[in-house]
Amino acid sequence: MRQDRRLHWLLLAPALLLMAVMLYYPMLGTVYESFHETSFLNPDPKFAGLALYRRVLADGTFIEVLVNSIVWTLGVVLLQNILGFLTALLLNQNLPMQGTLRAIVLLPFILPGVVAAILWRFMYDPQLGLVNSLLLQIGLIENSVAWLADSRIAMASVIIAAVWKGFPFSMLIYLAALQNVDRSQIEAATLDGAGPVRRLVDVTLPAIRDVVVVNIVLTMILTFNYFDIIWVLTKGGPQSATHIFPTKIYETGFGQFRFGEAATYGVFSILVLAVLVALYAIVQGGANRRRAAA
Repeated sequence: MRQDRRLHWLLLAPALLLMAVMLYYPMLGTVYESFHETSFLNPDPKFAGLALYRRVLADGTFIEVLVNSIVWTLGVVLLQNILGFLTALLLNQNLPMQGTLRAIVLLPFILPGVVAAILWRFMYDPQLGLVNSLLLQIGLIENSVAWLADSRIAMASVIIAAVWKGFPFSMLIYLAALQNVDRSQIEAATLDGAGPVRRLVDVTLPAIRDVVVVNIVLTMILTFNYFDIIWVLTKGGPQSATHIFPTKIYETGFGQFRFGEAATYGVFSILVLAVLVALYAIVQGGANRRRAAA
């Protein structure tokens, strides 16, 4: 038994060492730098204690970034999971050219994030964009809309682009879960007179409940830390209307060369991610216990 444990740790050692070097060491470096005033003109770290934390918290931009991050994460996760689940329900049917349809649906997810963002930037163009052209033709708008330049609708615009990019990920997970639902239970519910909605609510959803919860938490973690779409589309603008933690960290550190403040924003981002990871661990542990009990 003891030899098995030693073998386990020996096999895990390379991965743990790689994680320590690539992940935990930079994380500790970020925490260290958040207590030091560092800039491009003053590259020598100067200990500042909690001054940077007080400065960031006193700045109204921090609250805006926090609220934007929450709106961005919840909006993308909610819409991505709903669209992914509905698409999975459709593709789980016996449709003609089923394999081709699944491949087409996966295309947005396969595209690199930067490429997808550039595509949507062209689609949102006020003069030549496909979005304005379609909406004008069907009469939903009377004049072209600057989707990415209006602070009132910029966040909704980038959320739509991110949902289009990410919903195939949720669709894949839900499709795999739906294909593992016990068909005999569905057939029994059908014989009892249950319609499609009743079968979905009483049979399908309870059977994939753990998958739904885990997927929601997992997409929350991935979305909160997502960078490409917002940065390419708006760079956090207009007027910080779409700034989230990753874009604010990048702009402060590499755009304004205020590395200490960027590290402070990074620490707050790490704290939020730690909460989400802890939530994921709790949910996953509960799912494992339910499987063991079953």
